[in-house]
Amino acid sequence: MPYLSSILLSTLLTMLVLTGCSGLDKDPTADWSAKEFYEEARRDLDAGEFQSAIKNLETLEARFPFDKYAKQAQLEVAYSYYKFDEPDAAISAADRFVRLNPRDPHIDYVYYLKGLINFERGGGLLDAWFPRDQAKHETETLNNAFNDFATLVRRFPDSRYAGDAYQRMIYLQNELAQHEIDVAEYYLRRKAWLGAANRARFVLERYEHSSWRNRALEIMQTAYTEMGLDELAADTRRVIDLNTVSHDNAPDTFDPELEEPPTIGG
Repeated sequence: MPYLSSILLSTLLTMLVLTGCSGLDKDPTADWSAKEFYEEARRDLDAGEFQSAIKNLETLEARFPFDKYAKQAQLEVAYSYYKFDEPDAAISAADRFVRLNPRDPHIDYVYYLKGLINFERGGGLLDAWFPRDQAKHETETLNNAFNDFATLVRRFPDSRYAGDAYQRMIYLQNELAQHEIDVAEYYLRRKAWLGAANRARFVLERYEHSSWRNRALEIMQTAYTEMGLDELAADTRRVIDLNTVSHDNAPDTFDPELEEPPTIGG
């Protein structure tokens, strides 16, 4: 009997320990509703706790995929990743929202947010550029920002975000054109006339309305003259004379400092 009592006592102690451990391991959110997850995520966003907001929003959607808060979570997780400085994840979340909710009334906001994400992460590329042939990926991000803003302006001209998006398009167009001009100027200094002419012509074709149009024409005229293409040089000179440039060859004065994009429902 003493032996059996020892076994019984040991078993009871083991059960108590296991029960206690299971209580410690219990997920405190196990019984939360979709609304509770969403409200907690909103508190995280307000407090700047973006990693925690992401966790709560993603858990909300995983547990309650058909709840009305799930779609809201899909939208706000893109913003949370943006604020958490995870641009690739933010773009992926935004694209997923567009794919799943193509007719949602907040689609204009999603394109605006995508534009801001690419606009911000592309800014450093402009500072790092120097006159040499650039790999495509170095301009891809900025062009993506331009295209996102252009989609917003074209599809939703009355959106509250359209005016700011349009101003950013002007800024991006001038910045990208200036980069091409810098490369063309480099080719001029190297007497690489064909390369200079091609870069300048690209500015006219791609960034027709930029403030660097006139300088592109001047580079083309110089390059054609140096290559002995006198007829092309004369034609280019005539275009320069016919074009009255009403602004200096300088980037647009729009201040690219990002405004804080609002969160839907915030």
